[in-house]
Amino acid sequence: MNKIYRNKQEVREYDKKNELIVMLLELIVSAVTLMLASYIFKGFYVENIIYALLTALLISVLNSTIKPFLIYLTLPITILTWGIFYPIVNVIILKLASFLMGDAFIVEGWILPFFIAIFISIMTPLLHSIIVKPFIEGR
Repeated sequence: MNKIYRNKQEVREYDKKNELIVMLLELIVSAVTLMLASYIFKGFYVENIIYALLTALLISVLNSTIKPFLIYLTLPITILTWGIFYPIVNVIILKLASFLMGDAFIVEGWILPFFIAIFISIMTPLLHSIIVKPFIEGR
């Protein structure tokens, strides 16, 4: 275990095993959110929890690689629409993940995924605060 210091005061202990567990918990939370969206919305389909985990991992990779470029590319229209265009970037990520996952993850249309992206954007932090945050604070 390593200790992390801020202003010469110990903040917390850092454990690589716990960091891996937190990453896995965050992946599970994302997969559960995708499964919830699949049960609630028609036109949004995830075959099972295994594909939900794979899709959550793929979306995480897309969010860290392609999404910053898309945000930069769509920044002018996002500013002109006062941020309303920002969920469209999430829709593009969902559609790209759907394309890459094939029949195991299906996102139909463009209007409904807009609301699904908003749902995912709300539910993921909510479930994170219920599941992952207590684990992090309990370390």
